[in-house]
Amino acid sequence: MYYPRSFLKFILLGFLLVSLPLVYALVELVLSLDRLARESRAEVLQASQAGRSSRLLFEQAATLERLARQEIILEDPALLEDYARMRQGFQQTTRQLSELPLDRAQLTSLAQLRQREDQLHALLVSRQRDPASVTRLAEGYASLVEDTQGMLNATAQLTQRAIERLQETAAQGREKWLWLALATAAIALALAVVFAVLIARPIRQLDQAIRRMGTADFTHAISVNGPQDLRYLGQRLEWLRARLAELEQQQSRFLRHVSHELKTPLTAVREGAELLRDNVGGRLAPEQQEIVRIVRENTLSLQKLIEDLLTYHHARASQEPATLSPVQLPDLVRRVLREQKLAAIARMITFETRLAPATVVGDLDKIRTVIDNLLSNAIKYSPRSGVIELDLVEQDGFAVLDVADHGPGIAPAERERVFDSFYSGKAPVDGKVKGSGLGLAIAREYALAQSGRIEVLDRTDGRPGVRFRLRLPLSLRAGPKPEAGAAAKAPAAEAPK
Repeated sequence: MYYPRSFLKFILLGFLLVSLPLVYALVELVLSLDRLARESRAEVLQASQAGRSSRLLFEQAATLERLARQEIILEDPALLEDYARMRQGFQQTTRQLSELPLDRAQLTSLAQLRQREDQLHALLVSRQRDPASVTRLAEGYASLVEDTQGMLNATAQLTQRAIERLQETAAQGREKWLWLALATAAIALALAVVFAVLIARPIRQLDQAIRRMGTADFTHAISVNGPQDLRYLGQRLEWLRARLAELEQQQSRFLRHVSHELKTPLTAVREGAELLRDNVGGRLAPEQQEIVRIVRENTLSLQKLIEDLLTYHHARASQEPATLSPVQLPDLVRRVLREQKLAAIARMITFETRLAPATVVGDLDKIRTVIDNLLSNAIKYSPRSGVIELDLVEQDGFAVLDVADHGPGIAPAERERVFDSFYSGKAPVDGKVKGSGLGLAIAREYALAQSGRIEVLDRTDGRPGVRFRLRLPLSLRAGPKPEAGAAAKAPAAEAPK
């Protein structure tokens, strides 16, 4: 497909090509109207001339009859001179009528009128007259006048035919214009659709490229087809994508190396704090034990942060094929609950579970990490002695797991940002230090890798708190559902208190 150098020129070319059929239709309309006007003028002139000439012919024939009768009676040579002059006018009028578009019968009648007048004139100028010739002259001129009266009717028919031809031409013009209008509209619409697609395609390619880059997806090369200025813009975006991909790789390598380098001295510090806490180097005073406790807790927090960094970058950069297997979500949720039991007991948090049977196919470790991060987030932001509710149901081909707490909740403007890397919301109500901001980001990455998604919703009962919903596609070979009552009671019995 040929594109002009400029996007503006391409748009102008599109408008020009779309307008060409309309311009052609307009020109054709003007020409048709002009042609119809010329034909109408010619028809009107012919009809007017035919009517005027036929009336003049009738008057001239009547005058010839009158002069001929006077000459027969008076035998005055001056009357013959007047007759000759009027006869010239009669012959000229018949010639004018013969030039009009009369039909064959009318032309034949006109020729017979001239021939009869010639015969009557020859008889009139003859000096050898008898009663029979006089009678023939009187009857001949009377018949001549009657025949010219018939020419009046013939010219009236000529006018009627002209009107009918104009009406037929107008009807044909309307029909032609109807088809021309439909054809030009269809062509203009088709061209408009084609150019709309051609104009929208490079813009759509740019939009898709920018959206992918906005989601930190730098794996797809950017190619933009279109005018040269848009292709140049696509090339600059491709350069930017490659540069960002390179920076992303450098950042990942840097964080991975730093994390590994930090783990060794951090392990030594943590082990030293453990030894001091166990009084290996001698019994510590209460103030010293408090200092050791602070050091130990902060080393544990730092170790958790490093592990989150490693896990997050492994999730973003991992190219290893996923290990897929059937996963019984209720069993996996109970396993995570057992792992989080100590953290929940420390804050006197209880769980209410309603787990219906649901089987998905995916990576067991990644799904466990997703559930673990959601549950850890709920424990962190729940008030002391709070309740965390877990509901698992099957819905429209998905296993839907809701994790709801009674914490401060998340503002609607922040519900998408909580899944961004290193983003931390408000600190928990008990003043606990904020987390790394990677737990929910890792959960989202792993959920997307399992063809699922995570979203933030309000609680259904209107109470303070937030509800995280995890949706994972069900296994096609999932067994039949047990009764709802049995599904709801069994998990609740294992809920830690």
